[in-house]
Amino acid sequence: MSTVRSEVGEVAGVPLTVRVHPRARRLKLRFDDKRGGLLLTVPPRTSRRAALAWAESQRDWVAAQLTRQPAAQPLAPGALIPFDGGDVRLEWDETVERSVRRVGNAMVSGGPREGFERRIEAWLKARARDALSSETAEIAAAAGVTVRAVSIGDADSRWGSCSAAGAIRYSWRLILAPPHVRRFVVAHEVAHRLHMDHSPAFKAAEARLYGGPVAPARLLLRRLSPVLRRVGRH
Repeated sequence: MSTVRSEVGEVAGVPLTVRVHPRARRLKLRFDDKRGGLLLTVPPRTSRRAALAWAESQRDWVAAQLTRQPAAQPLAPGALIPFDGGDVRLEWDETVERSVRRVGNAMVSGGPREGFERRIEAWLKARARDALSSETAEIAAAAGVTVRAVSIGDADSRWGSCSAAGAIRYSWRLILAPPHVRRFVVAHEVAHRLHMDHSPAFKAAEARLYGGPVAPARLLLRRLSPVLRRVGRH
């Protein structure tokens, strides 16, 4: 689904980008962690002037949210980041090989200091791809459905998506979350292979594939989201 973005200015000192989205039904303002700044989603045929005036009226909300935003967490040596339900420390040791290794509660990479962050992120994405592919195959088998492909990305706001053709895409950041939270997202997306909606039948399938009520996992993911989305940012 195509969208149109444009840089338009700022609100309360924070850069603002407008996105016209063909499926939007109302104005929506949120922080855009990937690009930095604010993202204003606008329905088609909405007056640009009216949309910007509405965004400007949200200055107090923006100011309040700024005080609550977690700090960016670069993938730099010495950083403590969430991983698979725990915390790990990133360590650089120029005397060892550059490939990333898990050593107890640390992720260690050698080689040049330049590129350390890139190597850590690539390792995390590879672990995410492996874990999510395996869990998707397991849950799809339990559901009696096929999944055409599993891929990872870094969507602005969605943790997963399932196409009508059976391709599932996840955020690589799910590897930072506790395993049961990741499993909830997998169950949610695989359940869409049975029901491409959020009907009672879908919710029943989701709970069955997850193995119980999904509300606690959904709530925890919502609480963790601001922190997980700041990992790897500057």
